Amino acid sequence: MSYVQKILQPDEHVAATGKKHWIIYAQAILLLVLAAIAILLGPPLLGYAMVFQILAAILALLGLASFFRAWFDQWTTEIAVTNKRVIYKRGFISRYTTEMNMEKVESVVVDQDLWGRIFGYGTISARGTGVGIEHLTKIANPLKLRSAIVVR
Repeated sequence: MSYVQKILQPDEHVAATGKKHWIIYAQAILLLVLAAIAILLGPPLLGYAMVFQILAAILALLGLASFFRAWFDQWTTEIAVTNKRVIYKRGFISRYTTEMNMEKVESVVVDQDLWGRIFGYGTISARGTGVGIEHLTKIANPLKLRSAIVVR
């Protein structure tokens, strides 16, 4: 059972959920592509084949570690908008959560750079009376999530 489902009040329901965008895997993809290039360059440069194989292995390990880190971050992050509050949770053993009552939300800021507009991700900041929710970065479909918060 998810964290959000565990903490819902009796008369509260989830209106929208958010998730991390696939762009969080970009670093892992880049490292794995560089590893593949190093493997392909190794045989033509016979004198340096071993160097390229070692470089490819290091890049592949870093790429896999980066992929696992991004996947784990996506798996352990929950974002939900209910009829009463905005909920953000991240972490597995050490957990960080923040919530903001809908009555306290004054504005919602969506920040998308050029790449965010092209690929459909952005940063959302909900600002409330005296407090603000943490910047939710690299969120898929940020305008949809903003609309769910603002409509309330």
